[in-house]
Amino acid sequence: MVSTSTEVQQDTRFFGHPRGLANLFGVEMWERFSYYGMLGILPIYLYYEVSQGGLALPKASALGIVGAYGGMVYLSAVIGAWVADRVLGSERTLFYSAILIMIGHISLAVLPGLAGIGVGLVCVAVGSGGLKSNATAIVGTLYAAGDERRDGGFTIFYMGVNIGGFVGPLLTGLAQSEIGFHVGFGLAAFGMALGLTQYTIGRKNLGDKASEIPNPLPASQRPLVFGGTAVGVAAIVLLVVFGVINPGNLVDVVVWAVAVISVIYFVVIISSKKITSDERSRVYSFIPMFIASAAFFSLYQQQFTVVAAYTDERLNRTIFGWEMPVAWVNSINPVFIILFAPVIAAIWTKLGSRQPSSPIKFVLGTVTMGVAFLLFLPMVGSGKNASPLLALAGILFVFTMAELMLSPVGLSLSTKLAPEAFRTQMVALNFLSISLGTAMSGKLAEYYTVDDEAPYFSIVGGVAIVVGVALLVATPMIRKLMKGVH
Repeated sequence: MVSTSTEVQQDTRFFGHPRGLANLFGVEMWERFSYYGMLGILPIYLYYEVSQGGLALPKASALGIVGAYGGMVYLSAVIGAWVADRVLGSERTLFYSAILIMIGHISLAVLPGLAGIGVGLVCVAVGSGGLKSNATAIVGTLYAAGDERRDGGFTIFYMGVNIGGFVGPLLTGLAQSEIGFHVGFGLAAFGMALGLTQYTIGRKNLGDKASEIPNPLPASQRPLVFGGTAVGVAAIVLLVVFGVINPGNLVDVVVWAVAVISVIYFVVIISSKKITSDERSRVYSFIPMFIASAAFFSLYQQQFTVVAAYTDERLNRTIFGWEMPVAWVNSINPVFIILFAPVIAAIWTKLGSRQPSSPIKFVLGTVTMGVAFLLFLPMVGSGKNASPLLALAGILFVFTMAELMLSPVGLSLSTKLAPEAFRTQMVALNFLSISLGTAMSGKLAEYYTVDDEAPYFSIVGGVAIVVGVALLVATPMIRKLMKGVH
């Protein structure tokens, strides 16, 4: 029997919080374990030689696929939110998404070659997007309005995300280096299976509010929506089968698709008769921040493309005579987040009304991200696997500081600037900026070469700084368009 939402909100069995929080903490931790664990070994699996257990794809195509995959995850988050709001409700959407993720990881573990990549990455991308967008929403339903435990509950949930992100690459990376890639992928599948099992056992603790469908799709519209979806999926499958979409151009397809969808979203909202003039002005103010966010994530998400290749070929990973797995570098960022997210949050809270405005925080995040790429320049020419591990850890610390200045702010800002009639769509636009940037991280990675790094790091870092400075110059105009939103 499912508990009522009132019973759930009064529950204190998990360290003073509702017991359902433990369930969501667990499924999110294991999902992030599997997601980042798989992502830590995916790039090198794609471009390593067959003799090394890889698929021997050209490195540019391999890194492009990783970026395209990341872009699809965030695009799927938008779709997952729509499905929850209109068709299934958040709880069922999360459950089916978790099953899809597990199927994807199993496919990567057991299916050979590009077949495993195709089936596996599509399932994991769609599933991760659906889980990502709904787990957070369900956490919110565990607390009544005004419940002072809410922020603490989200903090506990956030820790689950980073614990999974920290442990996943360590274990899958070790499995890959000691045994093989498919064992690493299998370990990710096992982790997701554990998360799904514990979630299934505790579903009854989430309350009936988690299962509500806020805005049900009318029965008259279902044939059109479902029929259109089926036609779209069939068209994509045919394009892949006939080679129109292939590993070489996948990242271009995703970049253009997300860009077009984003423009359509903005046009629909801005041209709507359901919003006031002030609300329309605020939507206009979000456009430069959307661009800055996409630019930021096109660099930040290179942790899984360029930084992965750099770790493999340029980083000295030898520790007391033992070579550290490539994937272990992906565990550095979660440690910094766990340590410094509370510090940054405390700083903003302490400053109160004196803290920088949202556009200025975007400026700081974008410029800092550009500086992080320029910090690679002193190590240019140091030779194969000669760059110091400590130096890369320092650069990833700068990555983290940039992330903490921009990423949480983007999500918060999208809710503050949202017109009343388009609250979900504005949050979707924030996800789309991340999707576009993540796909762009794969596109940019196609231009990276270990033999001539200086131009790449200089140009990419320099452009990010220019974008930040341009946003700084435009800040007075943006603040005016924001109509009082800070």
